[in-house]
Amino acid sequence: MNQYDVAIIGSGPGGYVAAIRCAQLGMKTAIIEKYATLGGTCLNVGCIPSKALLDSSHHYEDAVKHFEEHGIEIPGEIKVNLQQMIARKQGVVDQTTKGIEFLMDKNKIDVYHGVGSFKDATHVHIAKEDGEETIEAKNIIIATGSKPSSLPFIEIDKERVITSTEALKLKEVPKHMIVIGGGVIGLELGQVYKRLGADVTVVEYMDRIIPGMDGALSKELTKVMKKQKVKFNLSHKVKSVERKGDEVIVKADDKKGNEVTITGDYCLVSVGRKPYTDGLNAEAAGVKLDERGRVEVNGHLQTNVSNIYAIGDVVKGAMLAHKAEEEGTMVAELLAGQKPHIDYNLIPGVVYTWPEVAAVGKTEEQLKEEGVEYKIGQFPMRALGRARASMDIDGFVKILADKKTDEVLGVHMIGARCADLIAEGVTAMEFRASAEDISRMSHAHPTFAEAVKEAALAATDDRALHV
Repeated sequence: MNQYDVAIIGSGPGGYVAAIRCAQLGMKTAIIEKYATLGGTCLNVGCIPSKALLDSSHHYEDAVKHFEEHGIEIPGEIKVNLQQMIARKQGVVDQTTKGIEFLMDKNKIDVYHGVGSFKDATHVHIAKEDGEETIEAKNIIIATGSKPSSLPFIEIDKERVITSTEALKLKEVPKHMIVIGGGVIGLELGQVYKRLGADVTVVEYMDRIIPGMDGALSKELTKVMKKQKVKFNLSHKVKSVERKGDEVIVKADDKKGNEVTITGDYCLVSVGRKPYTDGLNAEAAGVKLDERGRVEVNGHLQTNVSNIYAIGDVVKGAMLAHKAEEEGTMVAELLAGQKPHIDYNLIPGVVYTWPEVAAVGKTEEQLKEEGVEYKIGQFPMRALGRARASMDIDGFVKILADKKTDEVLGVHMIGARCADLIAEGVTAMEFRASAEDISRMSHAHPTFAEAVKEAALAATDDRALHV
């Protein structure tokens, strides 16, 4: 029987990063993955493939709507080759997952392909295609991730009533895609197919889209996506989804209780994700799960069984790849006797629509609820020379700072390249910067990052320069 210092069940961003860090710190490490490729949901059917399709569809939309204005003329009709678009996406996925294989090999991490399940607290049984094997490990990290949630009355047939997994490999552009759920996944994939020519209707139970983010971001993204001809049915409670041949009929009650019927040819169910522990046999090791099926952990991500840890989507908190990576690193360093720390308030959240939406820290709603006195600095993207040069004028940067100390409490932005820009907000908050600190930093001109400086100036005695 092979013996290890650490065995990790699951090879998503949390699992594979934990494995690399454990190996770097001198531990003999194994990783177990039930699928043929490494990388988990994120690399195979999540973050990476969805961004590939977002980029491809963005290029198409630019070609159709904006090239002429830029002085670029293309003779003949511009067409979508969905098959090639999906093939390119798969190429990106294949290249990325092979990169993880390389990293496992480079760091001398043993990879087992098969379903890993607990025999007891130190032994993991691996059911492989060609047989079975059991390994022993002093420490075990559960990194089994999550899977798409649904509603109890919806039958996902994976053909017309689909999840994000199937939406990444459709064989045709829908005529009318109904998206149930106005969160990150639904909006991103809805925008992909809207750009490619589909009608898109988003049905959301809450009274706004991206409900977990600052209200100003929700309002602005709704406005921009309506301009892009996406339809929104907010405060609508879906009560049935029925497929009849190539047609999908969704029935929902609006906020007044009136029944609304929406008919389309595809329905994307994107009502969140749930922790995945199927087949883990956690009870054999004595590991406790909470009422929502998540693995219970303490502040050190340790389960009730002292040598077993859990990270990523399978534990409480935001289901984000980068949060899982930080947790994987933290557990590895704890096992090595170090004293790492994660500030969950400083894990950024991003929506990769266009314009992109990004945030870190407290929302205005949270500060009101907590009774914190704050001030706001906000600056519109359209006031930037770079935004006008690239025709990306939608959005703004909003900085929330403590009214007395001027410490930055939250940074919220919507606009071009905000997924990258938010790192400036994270860096500032990590060092407990004030709005004035940011306002006194030189920002290159012309860039989108100037909006961060201007928002900080606006929060500092309302002295933005370019509005």
